[in-house]
Amino acid sequence: MTNEKVLIADDDESVRWVLKKALEKEGIEVVLAKDGTEALERLREGDIAIVLMDIRMPGMSGLDALDRIQTAGRGTSVIIMTAQATMQNAIEAMRRGAFDYITKPFDLDEVNILVRKAIDVRRLSQEVTALRAEVREKYEGGLVGNTAAMQEIYKTIGRVAESDATVLIHGESGTGKELVARAIHYHSKRAGRPFVAVNSAAIPSELLESELFGHEKGSFTGAISRKIGKFEAASGGTLFLDEIGDMDLPLQGKLLRVLQEREFERVGGTEPIKTDVRVLAATHHNLEKMVREKHFREDLFYRLNVIQINIPPLRKRRDDIIPLAEFFMQKYQTGESKKKALTPETLKVLRAYDWPGNVRELENAVQRAMTLSQGDKIFPDALPPQIFKPGQGAHLSFENFLEEKLADLVERMGGLEGGEIYSMVLQRVEKPLITLVLKKTDGNQVRAAHLLGINRNTLRKKIKELGIKGPFSGDEEEESGE
Repeated sequence: MTNEKVLIADDDESVRWVLKKALEKEGIEVVLAKDGTEALERLREGDIAIVLMDIRMPGMSGLDALDRIQTAGRGTSVIIMTAQATMQNAIEAMRRGAFDYITKPFDLDEVNILVRKAIDVRRLSQEVTALRAEVREKYEGGLVGNTAAMQEIYKTIGRVAESDATVLIHGESGTGKELVARAIHYHSKRAGRPFVAVNSAAIPSELLESELFGHEKGSFTGAISRKIGKFEAASGGTLFLDEIGDMDLPLQGKLLRVLQEREFERVGGTEPIKTDVRVLAATHHNLEKMVREKHFREDLFYRLNVIQINIPPLRKRRDDIIPLAEFFMQKYQTGESKKKALTPETLKVLRAYDWPGNVRELENAVQRAMTLSQGDKIFPDALPPQIFKPGQGAHLSFENFLEEKLADLVERMGGLEGGEIYSMVLQRVEKPLITLVLKKTDGNQVRAAHLLGINRNTLRKKIKELGIKGPFSGDEEEESGE
């Protein structure tokens, strides 16, 4: 039936023998102990899933052994056996953390059913724990950063997660407000229940009430059936109200009532519906200013602002930019493709940019660069134009800048035939160089040739070969100089 081990601890040898035979018949591996002390020794020796233990044994009692097992935190389920079916024994056993308890004499079928149930519950608990860890990893992944500001946010998440206190998360768009909300949820006692997010700014105000509270059939034009709202969908879990500052005043009043009374009615309904939901809210607005200007209800603000978490913009925590960029590079690494790396110049550009779109903009920029870069290095020109502008590399030495550009060019030209790269590079360098010098000399070819250090006729030939357009002068100067 199972590979799980069951420990039977009882000072009565006949009880141990009967239970051992009954469980082994069901395919369960059994370990024996004659008292509480020996039971703890057996637990230390191997992975015991379930313990069947008598409440009264010489030396250490079953209840004392239960306390030790609970303290050890091994995840072992304990079923207490007792010949005295008193209320006190039952209450005490369950209070100390027993999975269940049975009275002697017991039916062997009852024992088998109880052990199976304990094993199934233990497995389910392990699966839930693993799933929670996986989900936490998923949603904590975007919360990357070692700056003092981010460390304070992590600490606050840890402090508030287990409570049901309302939290107001403030930060500019793209800073990761929903990630913080999800981290709070997945570290809370509500982690196994739904996390439901609603963006108040993305839903028209006339539809937002129905979205939050649901509606009854026929309550308005288009209401062809009953709809369950987000408060009901999030029952037992967490409701995240994003951009709460964009909610209009009448709906703010209805939300306040739900937070105070813990009940609401669907649109068009009359029956009050109880709700057990933890509310987390977020905004990029200055709600205190909105309260002063009468654009946000003061009573709702204080109801939401029990605990406030402020997420600083990315430009104010520049030391987190590169760790975030590397996290997103790993996120968008595809299949078995060669791992890419950011060049030193790209790192400088990323750190120098102010990131008005914050973490969301950085993620989009990295995804774009990963897609456009053909080699194993990501150069600045793979970044969006608003991030890398011409002239940003001017602080580099000309040799270093040219080397990086040529390295990228050579990487991209790996499939060309031999002999093509040299001429192609020369063409790419010559045309902009000659064009810029001619522009500098207002099209005067004699002066341009002098600056370039080449013959006037060579310059005229290059202009024709490279297809450089523009009004040129200088022949008169050359003739007068003869």
